[in-house]
Amino acid sequence: MNQEKIKFIIEAALMVSEKPLSVAHLATLFEKDVEQVDHAVIRNVLEELQEDYKDRGIELREVASGYRIQVQSKYADWVNRLFDERPPRYSRALLETLAIIAYRQPLTRAEIEDIRGVSVNSSIIKTLMEREWIRVVGHRNVPGKPELLATTKEFLDYFNLKKLSDLPSLAEIKELNQINPDLFESLEISRTGDEDISDNKNQFALDADTVDTETDSGNLIIPDDNKVVPFTH
Repeated sequence: MNQEKIKFIIEAALMVSEKPLSVAHLATLFEKDVEQVDHAVIRNVLEELQEDYKDRGIELREVASGYRIQVQSKYADWVNRLFDERPPRYSRALLETLAIIAYRQPLTRAEIEDIRGVSVNSSIIKTLMEREWIRVVGHRNVPGKPELLATTKEFLDYFNLKKLSDLPSLAEIKELNQINPDLFESLEISRTGDEDISDNKNQFALDADTVDTETDSGNLIIPDDNKVVPFTH
């Protein structure tokens, strides 16, 4: 099978898939062929597709779960007009809680409350889990064994990130800093080392199998500056 045909097959698969596809998953497309396609060839094809889409309205983007074809963010405002539903609205408390988990994970609910200075409504944690943006990855080895919370690959996919170290530095998050400056000052003080999140922490947060430890108001729309619309079929 020549590389051009492989390229077209992979492109078609990415277009019809509702979720990002990893290199390993794409390789399964060719398992029944006489000449199976190895991962190196697939990566080369993906690089070619990324170059093909460079100056177009869509792009091939690598996120945490794999690769996906999506609308380029600079054209999202126009494409969004195709859809009737309004952007989801999230409370200030929910966004602050998600930010704390993203930058300090893994941590317990009590630790989130200590940083925010107020109690965390159970509905916030429930909503974040229902959206599959956070999950329990273990338990703190203290009395009561409180759950440790961390973000997921779905969180990274939604926010167009490949890994946790792709998160912007706290200094760059102007919109959230305006919501609660004291919160982000607390996060800056409580962090240790460099601003970038280490690869070890990233792996811990994304792979629960490796872990063996056990009244707010106001609404806010997540800024659409970096919103990316997935390619629709």
